[in-house]
This record gives sequence, structure tokens and C-alpha cells, in this order.
Amino acid sequence: MTTISHLHSRADRRVFEFLRRVSPWLLRASLALTFIWFGALKVAGTTPVTALVADTVAWVPGIDAGWFIPALGAFEVLLGAALLLGRAPRLVLATLVAHLTGTFLVLIVQPAVAFQNGNPLLLTTEGEFVVKNLVLISSLLMLAVQRQGGRPASRSGPIARGTSPPPPCDGGERPLR
Repeated sequence: MTTISHLHSRADRRVFEFLRRVSPWLLRASLALTFIWFGALKVAGTTPVTALVADTVAWVPGIDAGWFIPALGAFEVLLGAALLLGRAPRLVLATLVAHLTGTFLVLIVQPAVAFQNGNPLLLTTEGEFVVKNLVLISSLLMLAVQRQGGRPASRSGPIARGTSPPPPCDGGERPLR
């Protein structure tokens, strides 16, 4: 191996190890900040999604947007803070996934608001706002598999037990795991 490629390989390993250590925390912190921020907007009555949320839950008896939206915001702030602080991670992650799954009601209850001309392939701004929650749900699920019993997952999976690793990605790198 040439000196330059050896140095490149060493630097690549160091960067990869650094990213492997900090990425779960960055993901958790960014998700927490997003929930705290969006929740605070609901509590303060300044969220741009007031009408969207109110119209989506209008069919549920006993739900009044006047109390529901600020309560939902407080719930999001609480969950975001718990996520940031690492409190009850399994419960928090599962609750956030359930909450985000509920946002897809917009697509069912208000299709005229979510889709252009009734075409589910042509999303409106509101439709995009809802569908992007797939990324948030996937991120929360990623955090969930990174944790076992509130601690980072161990290397006891099939790869650590000596079975074949997954095939290399393009360029010869191993996929992140």
C-alpha cells in the first residue's frame, strides 16, 4: 500500500469511527429539537398548522382545537425534552412513532388538502409536510434499534457472531450498521 493510500485509509477509518460515535447523538438531538420547536409553536398559538390539525381531528367527538392544539404542543415539547435527555427511551420513541403515524390521517380525512386534483402522486405543501414524516419515523426507528434496554446496542448481532457480513456497497465500503 502506498503511503498516500495508507494515510487516506487511516483518515477514512478515523472519520468513520468519529461519525459512528456522534451520529446517533446528533440524530437524537436534532429530532428532539424539532419536536420541542414545533410543540412550542403550538403552545404559543403561532404554529402554521393550526387549521390543518383542527380540521383533521374535527370528526373526533369532544376534541376542540382551542385546547387540543396547545395540549398536543405541550405533549410534543415533553416528548422532545425526554428524547433529548434520554429519559424512558423505549416509551418516548414508541410514542413519537405513534404520534407521527397519526399525522397520516390528513391524507385520509382531508385528501383535497393533501393532494393536487385528487392525485395521490401530486402532493400539496400540506401533503409534503405529512409525507416527510416517513423520514422522521425512520429516524426514530433507527434510534430505537441503536438502543437496547436504554443503552446503546451491543455488537452481538449476526455480524459480530461470525456470520458473513453484508455485501460491500459500491466502491468497496461496507454499509453502515
